[in-house]
Amino acid sequence: QAQLVEFGGGLVQAGGSLRLSCVASGRTFSSYTMGWFRQAPGKEREFVAAISWRGGSTVYADSVKGRFTISRDNAKNSMYLQMNNLKAEDTAVYYCAADKFPDRWLGPTELREYDSWGQGTQVTVSS
Repeated sequence: QAQLVEFGGGLVQAGGSLRLSCVASGRTFSSYTMGWFRQAPGKEREFVAAISWRGGSTVYADSVKGRFTISRDNAKNSMYLQMNNLKAEDTAVYYCAADKFPDRWLGPTELREYDSWGQGTQVTVSS
């Protein structure tokens, strides 16, 4: 079965930057929409950003627009989240995910549309 692994999280001061990576193995996700979600303590998992299979379409949660950038490299079966101007409210475990079906851009902000998930990487923003 396919596996997704996130890395790049850590502790950073408010205003700083981090770059998260998600690498897939087991099968290619080059034809699948992929997304980032996050979950803070006591909160439900929430949508952060998504990108289409060609990278031509992206969508972001209002809370991260202008600060985060999602990208992908299908040749490397990888996806990235560049996080700039981090705020304390961004503190959470971040998960990468792949769509249930290939070749679609349908409900990319909806958690229920994804069925492959990474283990999560912790992002902590101080002060």
